[in-house]
Amino acid sequence: MAEREKAAFICVKDTLDGAYPSLVLGINAARQGMETKIFYSFMGLNLVLKGGVERAKFFPPGVMGAIPGMTSLATGMMKKKIEQANIPSLADMQEMAQLEGVELVACHMSVQMMEIEEDKLIEDVPVWTAEDFLKYARDCKICLFT
Repeated sequence: MAEREKAAFICVKDTLDGAYPSLVLGINAARQGMETKIFYSFMGLNLVLKGGVERAKFFPPGVMGAIPGMTSLATGMMKKKIEQANIPSLADMQEMAQLEGVELVACHMSVQMMEIEEDKLIEDVPVWTAEDFLKYARDCKICLFT
């Protein structure tokens, strides 16, 4: 049997616009039969903490993002647009990804830097070093920084 093609996505932002691309691409790669992993590093690591996706926000660009209260307003508006477009919530997307075989992976350096205990990660999230990820990514047909 032929070895499956591999895909890897790197997520470093814990915002709505940082979280969705890696999940959407990861799910679609898995649906195309690819072995798929999403590597969560720096602030993206917050998304694989228990309850992390519920805390994801949308920060408006430019001056609008600096106005007090604008992030909360923009997050609410973006979540409403997501719902109106029949796009699943981040929590549902994350669960869907895992059910479809996408492996969510936490960055060891980020876990150490942020002093996170591994039991704070959602279920089935291994912790990989940069070397572990590079060994996997070396054989990937697709490797994207989202």
